[in-house]
Amino acid sequence: MNSIPAKFKFSVISFLLISFFLLLFLYSQIPDDSFHIYFLDVGQGDAIFIKTLENHQILIDGGPQNSVIEELTDILPFFDKSIDLVVLTHPHNDHISGLIHVLKRYDVDNVLITGVDHDSFYYQEFLHEISRSEIVLAQNDYALMLGNVLLDIVYPMQQLTGESFSNLNNSSIVLSVKYGDKTILLTGDLEEEFQLSGNLEADILKVGHHGSKGSSSMDFLEKVMPEVAVIQVGDGNQFGHPHEETLKSLEKIGAKVYRNDLSGRIEFVF
Repeated sequence: MNSIPAKFKFSVISFLLISFFLLLFLYSQIPDDSFHIYFLDVGQGDAIFIKTLENHQILIDGGPQNSVIEELTDILPFFDKSIDLVVLTHPHNDHISGLIHVLKRYDVDNVLITGVDHDSFYYQEFLHEISRSEIVLAQNDYALMLGNVLLDIVYPMQQLTGESFSNLNNSSIVLSVKYGDKTILLTGDLEEEFQLSGNLEADILKVGHHGSKGSSSMDFLEKVMPEVAVIQVGDGNQFGHPHEETLKSLEKIGAKVYRNDLSGRIEFVF
């Protein structure tokens, strides 16, 4: 009885492997009828990833260094290297440096920024990397629709292109993400919340500036009245975030609090 040639065996194995990965790819593209939002565990920084029913993928901030790459690798199939929209709320290193790694490894179609003036090395490198993407400048009353998900820009009130800020936190993009009857308010590091107007009610609040004392006044929290509050904060950080006063305020309004330093990556599915 003749044995099967080694070359033929190799071809069969190659065919099976290719078929397996093709099926895996096709399966990953099938909508799961759910909206996912992940508050990624990137240490002391912000990084939020959204996946819509139609497989639109949105990344809001990238945290410090490259922890965001490890988080995305866990969430996405290894062959999925596309992101529909990247949002930089403001160019502080704990929000921007991870995005540079993302821009170098992923195909990013659109980038939402304020265009604020800042001369840090990371920001200049970021601006260089986004030259291959479609750039959108944020301002109030401008909204983006991705499938069934609406991203409504709450702040800034007008374009900030070329403007300089003594406190970059107050240039942060604030987004209201709406899916069905659910609203998620993402506040970046904005500290002067009195600048926000209109209906701020939300089911989930991404607490501003990692839960610092200056970003979650009781007046603001009572306008939002979230059922859930998420604090993106690193374990044992040098800033003492989140502040005890902020935690007490969240407790007073009855919000259930989740923290990256205590729970790691946090995911909500609707």
